[in-house]
Amino acid sequence: FTVAVEQPGQTLDLAEAGWDGCRALVSHEECGIEVLERAFQREFDPQRWLEGAERAGLLAPFAWEDLAAGRGARLGLPVDPPEVWGAGVTYRRSADFREEGTGIYDRVYSAERPELFFKATAWRCVAHGEPIGRRRDSGFTAAEPEIAIVLGRSGAVLGFTLANDVSAWDIERDNPLYLPQSKVYTGCFAFGPTIVTPDEIPDPYAIALRCRVLRGEREVFAGEATTGQLKRRFEELVGWLARSNEVRTGTVLSTGTGIIQPLGSGLREGDVVGLSWPELGERRNPVALV
Repeated sequence: FTVAVEQPGQTLDLAEAGWDGCRALVSHEECGIEVLERAFQREFDPQRWLEGAERAGLLAPFAWEDLAAGRGARLGLPVDPPEVWGAGVTYRRSADFREEGTGIYDRVYSAERPELFFKATAWRCVAHGEPIGRRRDSGFTAAEPEIAIVLGRSGAVLGFTLANDVSAWDIERDNPLYLPQSKVYTGCFAFGPTIVTPDEIPDPYAIALRCRVLRGEREVFAGEATTGQLKRRFEELVGWLARSNEVRTGTVLSTGTGIIQPLGSGLREGDVVGLSWPELGERRNPVALV
């Protein structure tokens, strides 16, 4: 696991995974997400926790630029989620692109009940710098840049993170019943590298997410969307996810995309997909055939 705090000019990371101060607070395996959970529940003071760790020399400094470039230490997943869920057709642009006369996507966009689907297990998720997957049996796999929320007990929003709900759109367009094959496969979901707590986001509906796809040195796609274009509020999506469904601490819910790669511009092996927003950082992932 990784517990880190970004400060101007450096990132402070636990020098040892077995830091006694963390083990005394929570279990070894759950240290990262449980720190967020307990801070949210006001069960401990994170500032005092950090100051104590620094005084004891238990935090190792890294330059963020070195971490992002993979020099020395490597950025892993910020949490190992018990489950990853996705929300679909939450932006008008997404409904318009998917519509081909059947009307089902337009009806989902307007319906009271949102589209929610199981997306990934932790081992299918990839960290910053690791390859995302393009299915070998797909002719049009696309990036779906999204804002994801990390959930705690009772559906509490513990933080926000960048996410890429990589999807084989041609498979879904052939038949909506193929959605699981379009969405769930090796390397189908990327998120991180940071989790930003809600108190650091003045307006969660003013997040402007940017995406670039590079093919060698050439930019083959660029797009941008803002969470102000979301039809549904985050709390509404979480509420539906929690209906008759246990949502465990660390569950990640990706909230849908408003950035659409046009037909004919799908991902190819070797492409690099970059997502960014200043408050959430930047992530880059190469594309690999799986």
